[in-house]
Amino acid sequence: MSGSSNRPVRRRTFVLGTAAAAGTAALSGTASAAAFGWSDDGSNYVVDTGANLVFKVSKTNGDLTSLVYRGTEYQGYGGMNSHIESGLGSSTVSIRQSGSTILISVAYGTLRHYYAARSGENNVYVWTNKADTSVSATRFILRTRPGLFRNDEPDSYTYAPTTIEASDVFRKSDGQTRSKHYSKLRVMDYNYVGWSSGGVGLWIVRSNHEKASGGPFYRSLLRHQSADGGGLYEILYYGQNQTEAQRFGLQGPYVIALTDGGAPSSSLFPGTLTTSWADSLGMSGYVGTSGRGRVAGVGISGRNTAHAYTVGLANSAAQYWGSARSSDGYFSIGGVLPGTYTLTVFKGELAVYTTSVSVTAGGTTTLNTIAIPSSNDPSNATAIWRIGDWNGTPSGFKNADLMTYAHPSDVRAASWTGNVVIGNNETASFPCYLWKDVNSGILVYFRLTAAQAAAAHTLRIGVTTAYANGRPQVSVNGAWTSAIPSPPTQPNTRSLTNGSYRGNNNTFTYSVPASAWQTDTSQYNVLKIDVVSGSGTTGYLSAGTAIDAIDLLA
Repeated sequence: MSGSSNRPVRRRTFVLGTAAAAGTAALSGTASAAAFGWSDDGSNYVVDTGANLVFKVSKTNGDLTSLVYRGTEYQGYGGMNSHIESGLGSSTVSIRQSGSTILISVAYGTLRHYYAARSGENNVYVWTNKADTSVSATRFILRTRPGLFRNDEPDSYTYAPTTIEASDVFRKSDGQTRSKHYSKLRVMDYNYVGWSSGGVGLWIVRSNHEKASGGPFYRSLLRHQSADGGGLYEILYYGQNQTEAQRFGLQGPYVIALTDGGAPSSSLFPGTLTTSWADSLGMSGYVGTSGRGRVAGVGISGRNTAHAYTVGLANSAAQYWGSARSSDGYFSIGGVLPGTYTLTVFKGELAVYTTSVSVTAGGTTTLNTIAIPSSNDPSNATAIWRIGDWNGTPSGFKNADLMTYAHPSDVRAASWTGNVVIGNNETASFPCYLWKDVNSGILVYFRLTAAQAAAAHTLRIGVTTAYANGRPQVSVNGAWTSAIPSPPTQPNTRSLTNGSYRGNNNTFTYSVPASAWQTDTSQYNVLKIDVVSGSGTTGYLSAGTAIDAIDLLA
């Protein structure tokens, strides 16, 4: 299912909520007779929201041990509870009620974890404060019982019994591939993740990810489904193809929302949710609205209006982003912690402008129109020919759309080999990924005029990530070969095989002398692109790289 779809929720399926989707009411239409409050059953604190939700939290380790909605237990598979990482171990767990709010606090070493309930709501509000590396905490996973929600979406294990890579990529009998990594979506593309079946919706509404890492285009685990149950994730930090260091501090709230089958309320979405009721709860690291600021820009000039633009803010402590208005580039990013940030303007996913901006509590930093210099956008350079577009992604290249939700060996993938002729659908013919052991040595055929062949030219190859230091070395007509370029800084984990092309964008440039070209203008020039590296293994785990654009400048 497309990440941008607004189609109605289907029975017995999982749904990813997009930023554009409008939610339906998260609260149940019919309240139960139970009163709002909490009790102690000896092993757990038991919270009744006074609606249709009762949940339990272990007094020993802070696990969520039960999640009962309308009398049905939804928590648990494989004998495991829902919890931070794989469970915290012995913790100090306390509970208190303040008016219409109940807060459960979990302390484990330097980590603090919180569950909150509000009277009359079928929601559990969750915060996690990871202060340092002394405690392993990179995710919260909500584990659901088997048989309640079934699906065969890209990130499902259920119908894919054959392992083809590591222990987390699988193949079905029909040749399609499945993995928990294959979410299709960037973090900026969704607000919630979950399932709907039998008149019940179970969702996690994500936090604003201000203390996560990777920026607005990052892809990470969202959920998985297997025969023994399913899991919904809120990722606090994820290392796969990660471009940034881990941030620390309070993340949240992220919300476990139960509904009568519909999507969670849009009032719970990041950027919309207000939690002034939490201001006095005393959570470690909590900063309310009054302690935050805003950055607003009146516009962005020098844009290519064929592309969407995103503005990001980032420093070592926090990250934020917002979309620039298509008509004039206006943007507004609120809820920002005080500090000095690097502001980056992205054309698609390609950084084309950076500056510094400071944010103060309770204030709005207003920026005059940002003018993107023409030279900052590589698309503005005059080219003899160009494959793809400079937007920081492999979009438009062969197999590019499939690779965010399938393994390169998937039966649906077109052949990764095959040569390319400029002027003959060259972008769709060029593979989005190149590997040393799969399709290195791809040939590009093109003609030059006499004047063009008489001059030296610059060849550019833009990449979006690389695996095992894979990088392009080029040769022309067998007469000239470039030096092997130095590898740029890239993540050191799998990427191309687990649904992610998002690393660090880099442009390789090659100065091709006039002596390399064909002097007979009726003949094709032949560009050969090899992938070189001393690392990697074989096949799709050999050294490789993802392509953004290739062009020969005039």
